[in-house]
Amino acid sequence: MTGQLWQSYYAAFNRGDSGAMLNLLTDDVVHEPSQGAVRRGKAAFAEFLDHMNRCYKEEVIDPVFLLSSAGDRAAVEFMLEGRYLQSDADLPPASGQRYRLRIGAFFEVHNHKITRVSNHYNLADWIAQVQ
Repeated sequence: MTGQLWQSYYAAFNRGDSGAMLNLLTDDVVHEPSQGAVRRGKAAFAEFLDHMNRCYKEEVIDPVFLLSSAGDRAAVEFMLEGRYLQSDADLPPASGQRYRLRIGAFFEVHNHKITRVSNHYNLADWIAQVQ
């Protein structure tokens, strides 16, 4: 499998098109966030996307895709530019602050659908940028 699946995923992300992102996932997708509990299932991931779209406006910049030879796994590194729109839980208060982070993401795929999404970033760096 080529990088088309992951390119489609991030193009949908940049458009804020949660529906298109969800269409690329299996029903039992596993989401491993940088912080917090693992989410299981497309419904839990949809709730996560709704929450993120309320609190943040983000864009993936210059993703670099590394694909396994079998095409069943991928790693992506990119810069994430964003604005903090609405205060999120116990994080600092939001007032439209801008931020830029380096992100690493890892995927597994089966039958042309994403089965695992793992995102990793430096939360301390993000907090320093928005405080």
